[in-house]
Amino acid sequence: MSQSTVPTTNFEKFQTGNPVVRRLIDRFYAQVAEIVRTVPARSALDAGCGEGETIARLEGILPDEVAAIDLNPEAAAYAASRLPSARVEVGAIGELPYAADSFDLVLCLEVLEHIEDPTPALEDLVRVGRRDFVISTPDEPWFRLGSLMRGKYARTLGDHPEHVNHWTPSSLARFLDPHLEVLQVRRSLPWLVAHCRKRD
Repeated sequence: MSQSTVPTTNFEKFQTGNPVVRRLIDRFYAQVAEIVRTVPARSALDAGCGEGETIARLEGILPDEVAAIDLNPEAAAYAASRLPSARVEVGAIGELPYAADSFDLVLCLEVLEHIEDPTPALEDLVRVGRRDFVISTPDEPWFRLGSLMRGKYARTLGDHPEHVNHWTPSSLARFLDPHLEVLQVRRSLPWLVAHCRKRD
């Protein structure tokens, strides 16, 4: 598969020529990288890795042992082709094929908004994680407003058709808190980035 042919429309945002969108994405990954640099991890999981953009962008600051998993077989194959040092698998969050406490760091970026019932998925992430978690979602209503301003998803008033959950900073913290210690929820408009830690 060539770099110009990607298996999901979600990946197209990283190839945009829109300088504003590119700047927002760069700023988002800078926020994620700032957190990851503080985490003493020897192993990491990118859960819902898509085409592997996160691992590619965080190259050099992630630990040597990196696993990645995605439900979409084509996206996972694309990620594996661009990330030869990562162990990429096909699978669902909620049925992760890893033992408990397998990873020092778990990344789950732009995934939970796509899952009808995200609680079992979060519980599975907590099960396989040993210490730190970085979880991101769209920041509503700003994500929808940004989409509308770009002429996207007008029929649904800017709401992405695959987003079945919507969070604000406070509601995301409330969702995460029963399962993890929420250290911070950052805004990187139009996204939220939460750094959490597994409770003893």
